[in-house]
Amino acid sequence: QVQLVESGGGLVQAGGSLRLSCAASGRTFSNYAMAWFRQAPGKEREFVATISWSGGSTNYADSVKGRFTMSRDKAKNTVYLQMNSLKSEDTAVYYCAADKNVYRGAVLTSTRDIGSWGQGTQVTVSS
Repeated sequence: QVQLVESGGGLVQAGGSLRLSCAASGRTFSNYAMAWFRQAPGKEREFVATISWSGGSTNYADSVKGRFTMSRDKAKNTVYLQMNSLKSEDTAVYYCAADKNVYRGAVLTSTRDIGSWGQGTQVTVSS
């Protein structure tokens, strides 16, 4: 089991930026594709971004494409989500997630494929 700890959430004005971090420990972090999901009040958890186990490819939800960038630093066992041009509809709890399986591409878009979740970090965008 891999343990995931998110940080970097907070309150920001619309149009601003935040960078979320997710520190991993436990299983061999570098062998797993990773993802960010988010959940707004009263809504289901939804896919935001994913990165392949190698870090060479990424995939984004249409709602954040062009504004968010996901990256990973294997030396630091950390993944990041850079969020720019934030909108009020980006307000949610953001969760870091690790794949159930190893050596996969940027395909981690479903909660059914998740092996480990972080505890979540709140992002609030004021308009």
